[in-house]
Amino acid sequence: MINVDVEKTASRGIAAGPAYKYQETDLSPDTYLSEETAEEIKKFEDSRDQVIHELEHLAEKHEIFAAHLEMAGDFMLQEGVVSKIQSGQYNAQQSVHTTIEEIAAIFAGMDDAYMKERSADIADVGKRIMAKLKGVRLPDLGGLDHEAIVVAKDLYPSDTVKIDPAYVKGIITEEGGITSHVSIMAKSMNIPTLVGVKGIMEQIQDDTVVCMDARAGKIVIDPDESTWQEYTRKNQEYLQERARLEKLRNQPAVTKGGKRVSLCANIGNLEDLKHALVMNIDGVGLFRSEFLYMENDHFPTEEEQYKVYKEAATLCPSEVTIRTLDIGGDKKLPYFQFDVEENPFLGWRAIRISLDMKDMFKEQLRAILRASAYGHVRIMFPMIISPSELQEAKGLVEECKAELSEEGHAFDPNIETGMMMETPASVMLAEEFAKEADFFSIGTNDLTQYLLSVDRGNKKIAKRYDSFHPAVLKAIKQIIDAGHKENIKVGMCGEMAGDAKAVSILAKMGLDEFSMSAGSIDYARELILQAE
Repeated sequence: MINVDVEKTASRGIAAGPAYKYQETDLSPDTYLSEETAEEIKKFEDSRDQVIHELEHLAEKHEIFAAHLEMAGDFMLQEGVVSKIQSGQYNAQQSVHTTIEEIAAIFAGMDDAYMKERSADIADVGKRIMAKLKGVRLPDLGGLDHEAIVVAKDLYPSDTVKIDPAYVKGIITEEGGITSHVSIMAKSMNIPTLVGVKGIMEQIQDDTVVCMDARAGKIVIDPDESTWQEYTRKNQEYLQERARLEKLRNQPAVTKGGKRVSLCANIGNLEDLKHALVMNIDGVGLFRSEFLYMENDHFPTEEEQYKVYKEAATLCPSEVTIRTLDIGGDKKLPYFQFDVEENPFLGWRAIRISLDMKDMFKEQLRAILRASAYGHVRIMFPMIISPSELQEAKGLVEECKAELSEEGHAFDPNIETGMMMETPASVMLAEEFAKEADFFSIGTNDLTQYLLSVDRGNKKIAKRYDSFHPAVLKAIKQIIDAGHKENIKVGMCGEMAGDAKAVSILAKMGLDEFSMSAGSIDYARELILQAE
């Protein structure tokens, strides 16, 4: 019997059964050289077109694949592959492999976990095209005909979409993250999932019995009879817990002391929103608009953004808080060249970019304003450090309102404009900002990093990154008190909002809105109902 502790739970639950090792097909590019450039380009385009055709059908049933469809037809992919073939140094397979790696690396190099996981979506599209080019069939989890725990190096959405929850009782992967689309899909199917389990493929063989606790992050390989019975009992208890939590979804989030708080979701796209709506959320506390920019080959137009924001407002009319473009730092755009900076997290990013590139910023503001005609839409500015920045941003909103009125477009004339509280400067000036902003949202990820001078992506000092540090907790209380002094709503959209250890603390501090990933909402609701 072997016990394994795991740090990353992607989808909670208990499972036990024989292992099914999911072996990936070798898609390494062939190294032949061809002087027939046009022929190699045609091979790529034919393969890509076949993939696009398949994705069109998948996108009709699964929102995830709408983004994959855009990636497959993206100009950046086309240009990257064709230019490499035309250089005469690469064949079609090598060109696709290298281009996909380059695009995926842009996302993989980001510090934000949600952004980082989008690299897997790019890789999934590349895998499909490579399989067509090489003339091989990809393995199919849909063919599994017995109950099993799937163990894999990694899974992609195209793998997960074929899973039948009647047979797949659990998933364990060596790679991947908790915000990946595979994790999101596993949650939607209530399949217990543990990710980032290094070396698990070597430790497990096909049909090895495995017990997994995707709540406590525990794996037991080849358990004895008593352990098997223990996990069987735990599974029944977990199913009862899930049923109890789902019954609570119809209850508003009210503390024992009678304070009604908003329980909201953080989303990056419409697919995330649809998953979150099942949880009976009070709204969207953070719409990461940068995805419209990062998964594109150009700055998205006003009309392109408007369509997405409008649908979000229509789906969730109670509240959609859209954070304006938050790029820079570790978030780059494939079609825009950033200057090299020694300290990018302290450099040209977020609101600083928007205020310098006003035409681009106003296109986004106009799109958000137009969408506000369809629900309670709010505008949130990131990385504000001075009242003058907030005033300038609000001034541009007023300019856009005047333009839209003249053009005859409908919008909410009283749209709320708020700001992220994520820098030491915003904490120190919280009372002053509260007189200018309609609401605050605390971004604990950056706030913790800046207050403690700890790079959260640096493994050597990761233990020093602590959102429960007294300085961080004091800053959070200071922000809440400053907001309430001016009668404005104070929320939190950092990871801390969904941390089971933090919910009761934040509720006692008086936090008005908790915004988190959809998978944490059921648990947070129960904790809020139990909070004093």
